[in-house]
Amino acid sequence: MELRHLQHFVAVAEDQHFTRAAERLLVSQSGLSASIRALERELQTPLFVRTTRRVTLTPAGRALLGEAERILAQVRSAHEAVAAVQGVLRGMLALGSEQCIAGVHVAGLLAAFRRSHPDVEICLRQAGSGALAEEVAAGRLDLAFAVRTAQEDTDQLRAVPLTSEPMTVLCHPSHRLAAAGAAVTPEDLGGEVFVDFHPDWGPRRTTDAAFAAAGVRRSVALEVNDVHSLLDLVDEDLGIAVVPRHFRHKRASLTALPVKGAGDAVYETVALLPPEQATSPAARALMALLETGGVAPPQEGVHPS
Repeated sequence: MELRHLQHFVAVAEDQHFTRAAERLLVSQSGLSASIRALERELQTPLFVRTTRRVTLTPAGRALLGEAERILAQVRSAHEAVAAVQGVLRGMLALGSEQCIAGVHVAGLLAAFRRSHPDVEICLRQAGSGALAEEVAAGRLDLAFAVRTAQEDTDQLRAVPLTSEPMTVLCHPSHRLAAAGAAVTPEDLGGEVFVDFHPDWGPRRTTDAAFAAAGVRRSVALEVNDVHSLLDLVDEDLGIAVVPRHFRHKRASLTALPVKGAGDAVYETVALLPPEQATSPAARALMALLETGGVAPPQEGVHPS
């Protein structure tokens, strides 16, 4: 099995199209098709279902994809490790992060990393914590800054703690909760209209866990995928939001109330990495910069949006 066959296979799987994959790889379509056929002959099974419009993976193809991505990531790490021994850090740093993650100032960290390692290409992807965990485990990301989920600390994934904080309720100043001005429990919020993130996002996962632990059902009427939309909806008194405590500094016009009686459901952020032996030199360098205080997170009250 040749590495180029796996590279071609992954490209077709990602693009779901032979022509687009061939253009991206800068190879002829006939050469790409021959490469896939050679791989299928070696594995003695079809890897794609081909139609006139696109190609999709067969069950065997889906099984191969994760392994192929991990193999290619390990090969890339091997090349980068040799370069690092020679005193040059190069290649690519593929990083994932949730929005407004606590415990790390991602933009400042990447700026400092680029100053120290200008030959490393940086790629950044924002997504929910569940998706980021899957991407790191599959080798598509070198590391990710995310909220702890049940997926960490497996054979393919490890979590390095960054910080933790309690959850806070944000509401409009005219809301009944703001008038009371007291800490609230999940039971106090049972009949409220909620604004929240997609279920894959860390704050939503943390809030869902807190309400489930309290045995309180809630429905999210207004679901968003960015922080500013959430704050805008609460600012218009269209609902309340349960968010990490540092969000309270992002919109001074809103009232923030502490949440009590939520058990162990805290917002805990982590760096997700592959196993130690599979961690790329670029990811190691970024973590070293973070852990040695190369970039401090913004002070309380001045978190970037």
